[in-house]
Amino acid sequence: MRILLSLLCCAGFSFAAGNPKLNGRWDITVTNEPRHRVWWLELEGVGTANPKGKFVSAYAGDMNVIDELAVDGDEVTFGFKPRGGGHPVYKAKLVGNKLEGTFNKMTWVGVRAPKINEIDDGTWKKGKPVALFNGKDMSGWKALIPDRELGWVVKDGILTNQPKANNLITEAKYWNYELHAEYRVGEHSNSGIGLRGRYEIQILEDFGRPPNTHTNGALYSRVAPKVNASRKAGEWQTYEIRLVGMTVTVTLNGVKVLDKVEIEGLTAVAVDANEGEPGPLILQGDHGSVEFRKLVLTPLTR
Repeated sequence: MRILLSLLCCAGFSFAAGNPKLNGRWDITVTNEPRHRVWWLELEGVGTANPKGKFVSAYAGDMNVIDELAVDGDEVTFGFKPRGGGHPVYKAKLVGNKLEGTFNKMTWVGVRAPKINEIDDGTWKKGKPVALFNGKDMSGWKALIPDRELGWVVKDGILTNQPKANNLITEAKYWNYELHAEYRVGEHSNSGIGLRGRYEIQILEDFGRPPNTHTNGALYSRVAPKVNASRKAGEWQTYEIRLVGMTVTVTLNGVKVLDKVEIEGLTAVAVDANEGEPGPLILQGDHGSVEFRKLVLTPLTR
């Protein structure tokens, strides 16, 4: 904290009481973000002596508790204790209903995360299933980063990535739905499925290991699965994922590992900050090897 305080004092901050309007959850769109990712920020206690916050994504895409935070009126500066030689410091100012900020050479704009009141109460009806993968080609999918090589192939009815492949994203966007996915990973590999282009359900080769917020079946960096239901490397596994409003239920290999858990906000996979709108599905390919043989989405409507 002393390092950031010194930086702030040099910048002329007087540490006056902060504007409580800074409090809340912010969905952030970033200019020139190299991986086309968006960020998320939560501020609490601004206007008191003890403001605090959470941020995605400073380190490894995690949901990080902010180490250093100072507020002066409509301006907020926050950062993290040095790790690996870096000491990231973010600055922003409340301008109308938006948060306008900078980080290094990037500029960013935060808007308030919308309140979504839809509840998974048993009244949702299933629509016509949509096969997102036809077993022949990548129709309906595109590269997340247009100027990078795709790095995916379809062979013998299986969609497979190459190391450090581009992430895949659906051309269509969806809101509430059930997703059936069949996948397998090799040893020490990991991937993920991004719901609405915002919330990642982790894919990880972790047979026999204790569950945490980064293991197979987790809402990445936010909610750990109840149990480890993973199969061994090289075996086909099945996800049944149900997304309604801001709750998600995940069944992994027939075991319910997340049960209507609340999604507090964006995870590191997020590429679309418009939380109140339908979003695409993402298949993460830029980590380890992963294969998919079935992806079927069933819309849920009233």
